[in-house]
Amino acid sequence: MTYWEFKGRELVNCSCEYGCNCQFNALPDKGHCYAVAGIVIDEGRHGDTRLDGLKIGAVFKWPGAIHEGNGEALAFVDERANEAQRDALLKIMTGQDTDSFATMFAVYASTVTKMNEPVFTAIDFEVDPDARRARLSIPGYVETVGEPIRNKVSGAESRAQIVLPDGFEYAVADIGSASSTVHQTMPLEMKDSYGQFAHLNLNSHGVVRA
Repeated sequence: MTYWEFKGRELVNCSCEYGCNCQFNALPDKGHCYAVAGIVIDEGRHGDTRLDGLKIGAVFKWPGAIHEGNGEALAFVDERANEAQRDALLKIMTGQDTDSFATMFAVYASTVTKMNEPVFTAIDFEVDPDARRARLSIPGYVETVGEPIRNKVSGAESRAQIVLPDGFEYAVADIGSASSTVHQTMPLEMKDSYGQFAHLNLNSHGVVRA
């Protein structure tokens, strides 16, 4: 197994309401789970291959709860990545070189039965987890915007967090609102649903904790 690790930032938009039942070992509130994700790797490596500054994205569709399987996925890899970096990123994203179920990549890969061909393309992704703001644009495929949840009466920004001491994706995530449109291959539309903003620190063994 080739050891990998990275620090980065993510936005995930899924079809659940703001709490996202999956974070609490419950069933998805819509009966299915659709999700769009973007990650920027601030610093990282897979073996001797550096991954600093590269971006990845994904679209997922599960007809029921994630653990029930039969999912479909589409991966996006930064067009700036060279061949070695592309290979490394795809291995990480498909749960390879990772302890069993140690990261969200490994967990999700185990539930996907249809993996579409990866797309190597421009990924415009900016995310500030602490401000709960992000924008993901993958031309021709994905448009996602994330923002803070707002108080329904005053319109003021509202902040909430989810803490998962034993989670496989993050230690702490800020929760916001996000909307996504996927135009082709796996078309979907989500409006003002769960937005997850997190600082990531992952390696072959799972979440790196202080």
